[in-house]
Amino acid sequence: MARIARVEIGMVDLQPKVVRTDAIQSFVSQETPIVRITDADGATGTGYSYTIGTGGPSVIALLARTLAPALIGREAGMVEAIWRDLHFRTHATMVGAITALALAAIDTALWDLRCRRAGLPLHVMAGGARERVRLYTTEGGWLHIDTAALVADAVRAQDAGFGGCKIKVGRPIHEDVARLAAVRAAVGPGFEIFTDANQAFAVDEAIRRARHYQAADIGWFEEPLPADDVDGHVRLARATSIPVAVGESLYSIQHFRDYLQRGACSIVQADVARIGGITPWLKVAHLAETCNVAICPHFLMELHVALCCAVPNARWVEYIPQLDSLTTEGMRIEAGHAVASSSPGLGIAWDEAAVARQTVPGSRHDITEAG
Repeated sequence: MARIARVEIGMVDLQPKVVRTDAIQSFVSQETPIVRITDADGATGTGYSYTIGTGGPSVIALLARTLAPALIGREAGMVEAIWRDLHFRTHATMVGAITALALAAIDTALWDLRCRRAGLPLHVMAGGARERVRLYTTEGGWLHIDTAALVADAVRAQDAGFGGCKIKVGRPIHEDVARLAAVRAAVGPGFEIFTDANQAFAVDEAIRRARHYQAADIGWFEEPLPADDVDGHVRLARATSIPVAVGESLYSIQHFRDYLQRGACSIVQADVARIGGITPWLKVAHLAETCNVAICPHFLMELHVALCCAVPNARWVEYIPQLDSLTTEGMRIEAGHAVASSSPGLGIAWDEAAVARQTVPGSRHDITEAG
């Protein structure tokens, strides 16, 4: 092992390639904090997280002023100890998105560094359960897209070998039902259709809608209620045979424990950035495994492919391209499956020149032993 000698911080603001709308918001900007950690031997690891348009400068400030200086001199291989110490250092701002996103940028960088020093890809270092995992697409299922385009995108995905698609719901109920029925008629019974409400409904409305959505044989009902309404999710799960999926808006392992213990969900969708990094993500995945529940993570496909291949209970990776403009090669896809990279580290081929070129002015910070 070697001690951490330098932490470099910056943020890139990525513009989505397509318009992304759901029942409560429009995803217009992806602020992407990026952290590079260098140890005393010169080995490096790069990590990142993201926002959906706000909060990025706050993440950068927390990294630069509080978390990164605390890394200098620490043994880089002591990833669990560092995560716990930083979590305690920020206990007054936990549980919450800003702190989790900052912790995730550091934790993913430390895992990248650990894997590179060991000469192993992340999916092997973190468990080694498989080499590929099935893909479903969300990019053609946004709420503003008309029914004909929804159908066309689902058929294209099916023809490309994808196993399913996600359709946003939250229009008047008859419109949602008609859209789902049109897609089901086009793709037939062997293709999964997932729905995502983005926390738009109260429990009575969610129960009603689940009854109507069931005719399309949907694979899950994602974020039907506000994430803090565990009781409502219990009521919904008991009222429908449709799997209830939660997790992208949960920021601690304990929240997932509450859902699983109470039978409030049957799919967990832990997001490696929002849960605070790879270290807690793996704990959520294995917690779900003990409950015989699948993990199907939210977003960040370029990183989640390795994590899904690390654990035995991962079922799907969500296809939403994110890092194309910052990498020299994209995620490998074969026959509708995401394939984990065999390269040491996270498996992300950063284009350093592109990152430097797109870094937001004023977001750069360089923390070293010299201060």
